[in-house]
Amino acid sequence: MTTRRRRRVATGAWVAFVTLVAAAGAHAQLRFDRGQNVAPVFEGWEQNQDGTFTMVFGYLNRNYEEMPEIPVGPNNMLEPGPADRGQPTRFYPRRQQFIFRVQVPSDWGEKDLVWTLTANGRTDQAIGSLWPSWKIDDGVIKANRGMGINGAPADNQQPSVAVPGGTELTVTLPDTLTLTAVLGDDGIPGPTAPRNGSDADEDPDAAARRAAARARAARVQSPNNQAVVDARVARDTGLAITWTHYRGPGAVTFDPMSIAIEGGRGGEATTTVSFAEPGTHVLRGYADDSIHTTPIDVTVTVK
Repeated sequence: MTTRRRRRVATGAWVAFVTLVAAAGAHAQLRFDRGQNVAPVFEGWEQNQDGTFTMVFGYLNRNYEEMPEIPVGPNNMLEPGPADRGQPTRFYPRRQQFIFRVQVPSDWGEKDLVWTLTANGRTDQAIGSLWPSWKIDDGVIKANRGMGINGAPADNQQPSVAVPGGTELTVTLPDTLTLTAVLGDDGIPGPTAPRNGSDADEDPDAAARRAAARARAARVQSPNNQAVVDARVARDTGLAITWTHYRGPGAVTFDPMSIAIEGGRGGEATTTVSFAEPGTHVLRGYADDSIHTTPIDVTVTVK
């Protein structure tokens, strides 16, 4: 089957699915805590300065509670090329956007990059291509992250993140791990002004409410209907970090999971990590300026 025909088949299947949903519109929406599939998502592609391209992927875990572990292999692979392109093997509930990126050469042409996922007995594919309609930029990312549709600053730079303690760590159960990250940013786009237009320093009650809201968001391990890496955590200060369990067995919890950096230019953020099972775990932290995210991976051997 040619590339173009496969794409038409996929589109037809989607139309059929939409038609089925429309026909069942009179029925109440069902919520499934577990047992559902995980659908990979092609978010679009980015042009790199050296002439190469970057394919961007996310996913939709249709479960509201279950976080499937799908090891790299026949049930979690990209093709052509190596099956392991840095994709996650742990999948948080609901829609998770812009999770990983795969660089392809400048002569990629009309080939497809296909991510195949099988979860709970169902196989889904995301087909990435360099079709012009799939090109994304900062404005597209900003809008899709729920930060407005009025474009993005042209001079915004990626935030930086480092872990001074190293990215290869060991812990023995039942001990926890203290993880400190150092973040930096150019201050763009900066904090979002309060909706009532008042300055936080002149309105301590509003500042306290925002701080309480950030604390509540940081305690949420797997939001039901939003991305774990939530741009709103960085909105008030302009800079934040969110930690995720990217690869590895069993449950991992972070206290807190998301941390806003006061001042928005840089600083340290510390979290405590608890593991339920031994093994090799990859923790991915996303430094976040509310538009761009910069990932860092920490590999933890849990004994």
